[in-house]
Amino acid sequence: MRLRIATPLSVVIDTDITSLRAEDASGSFGILPGHAPFLTALVISIVSWRQGDQDRFCALRGGVLSVSDGTVAIATREAVTGDDLATLDREVLARFQSDADAERVDHTETVQLQLNAIRHMVSRLHSGADAGAFR
Repeated sequence: MRLRIATPLSVVIDTDITSLRAEDASGSFGILPGHAPFLTALVISIVSWRQGDQDRFCALRGGVLSVSDGTVAIATREAVTGDDLATLDREVLARFQSDADAERVDHTETVQLQLNAIRHMVSRLHSGADAGAFR
């Protein structure tokens, strides 16, 4: 089975594997050779796979996993590989989560600004509706 992990800037992993563990919103799952075609959205998590007799790890900032024709392909915004699971879990996932939280706050603020602009335009349109003008 082939594993390919890619970000918008690079291919992080492209190797043969014997098994894989990943996590989506419903929980953790495994993939073995011969797995049926599959598509899921991954959460911020650590993907682990077996390569020969070694376990390998990669912290992902969410993404999409697909299984097709003996290939497991993961597209993600950011990926950090490492052999020390504790370090990836403690440092990298915490950073990914804080980045996601900051993006959520920024998105909320942007939506609030857009809604305020729309409210302002609607109130101006409403007050000038009788005159047929926009002030």
